[in-house]
Amino acid sequence: MNPSSRGSRGNRRKPMAEINVVPYIDVSLVLLVIFMITSPLLLTGVNVDLPRAESKAIEPGKDPPVVVTIKAGGELLLDTGNHVDVPVNAEALRDGVLAAINEKPGRPVLIRGDKAVEYGKVIAVMASLKQAGVPSVGLMTQPE
Repeated sequence: MNPSSRGSRGNRRKPMAEINVVPYIDVSLVLLVIFMITSPLLLTGVNVDLPRAESKAIEPGKDPPVVVTIKAGGELLLDTGNHVDVPVNAEALRDGVLAAINEKPGRPVLIRGDKAVEYGKVIAVMASLKQAGVPSVGLMTQPE
């Protein structure tokens, strides 16, 4: 037998049965940092100073509510459940709310009015939605 071939067989490395998890930990920590930084950016919205009142919280359903926002200056914004407030006028507001309700019946419609908004403006929006055929309209408040 050739001594060189005998030695090469004995020096062959056996396969390692361990998994190196260090790269997985590095990747998961990087993803964790990325998600921690970006998650507050996803929760942006319109700054509305809601009035404070003691009220019962709405039970979260499978469909997000349609939210009509009335800013302090009287501007109207519509969120049809995608968490994006779109500026609208009174007619487009009615059409947008009706389209969202017809798409998924039973969704709640809520008015989020700044506490500096005139009471008459909130009532006008509420009456407009009722005349358009919205079955029920709720008002959003901040918990005390």
